[in-house]
Amino acid sequence: MGEDRLPVWFQRAESAGIAVVTTVAFVELGFGWWWLLALFLVFDLSMVGYAHSPALGAWTYNAVHSYLGPAACGVVAVLGSSRGWAFVGLVWAFHIGVDRLLGYGLKLRDRFTSTHLGEIGHPERTRR
Repeated sequence: MGEDRLPVWFQRAESAGIAVVTTVAFVELGFGWWWLLALFLVFDLSMVGYAHSPALGAWTYNAVHSYLGPAACGVVAVLGSSRGWAFVGLVWAFHIGVDRLLGYGLKLRDRFTSTHLGEIGHPERTRR
């Protein structure tokens, strides 16, 4: 691992931690772990914006793949004692954590494969 890849390594380790913590919280709240897998791809419906343009696709994808949504669900869950919002927020945070762990970062506006973590599928073109 080159020194220039160190920030990406740390972000992937952080993402693994988020995936683990959300899984533990999910199970501790009494939800079946299999829901995390069954609903995993739901959040990728945000890619629908790419049908219009890369810029809109990046916006819709990034809006759904930001931790702001799961955090808001968590606040509503705690303040309202809502298991439903906890369920959604944890599944959502798990999805983002696993995506980032696998290298699917937030999208740049030029094309789907161009992310803040580097180029998806083209290691020789990874951003530094």
